[in-house]
Amino acid sequence: MTDDVMVAIDAGLRQHIGGDRAGAYATFTTLWASIGPDGDPLHRVALAHHMADVCDDPAEELEWDLRALAAADSLTDSRAQEYHSSLAVRGFYPSLHLNLGEDYRKLGDLAAAREQLALARVRLDAVTSGASPRAGGSATRNPRKAALGDDDYAAGIRLAVEDLAGRLA
Repeated sequence: MTDDVMVAIDAGLRQHIGGDRAGAYATFTTLWASIGPDGDPLHRVALAHHMADVCDDPAEELEWDLRALAAADSLTDSRAQEYHSSLAVRGFYPSLHLNLGEDYRKLGDLAAAREQLALARVRLDAVTSGASPRAGGSATRNPRKAALGDDDYAAGIRLAVEDLAGRLA
């Protein structure tokens, strides 16, 4: 089954990748008007995540990244897997926290940036090792539950986490 909203979000993403940030921003704005803050969590997380990337204002970028995180918190694996069977919501969190860390860094809130960096690291460790995060940042290991592997995406997230750590040092 084709998800027309995800197809439209992907079209906006292709605009952005192709260099048309303004066009992507317009596409995402129109889509958000139809999805709204109470729409399907999968649509909200995907749209907000990509919308943040086309914002020129760091404060607006933060707002969209916070929307993406809130949407992920209400998204279930079952709903994500209706779109693609490989998706696990816990795999979204390293990138979401990384983006928030970068947003806070741009805005000069280094304490919040470091907090988000720490959350990104805990979530990244949990999803690449199959561990489940616990309160206090410790984790229990379960290799069958790894949400990110050793692919290019996971490597890119790991590199971006270390890059942010360097900018915050």
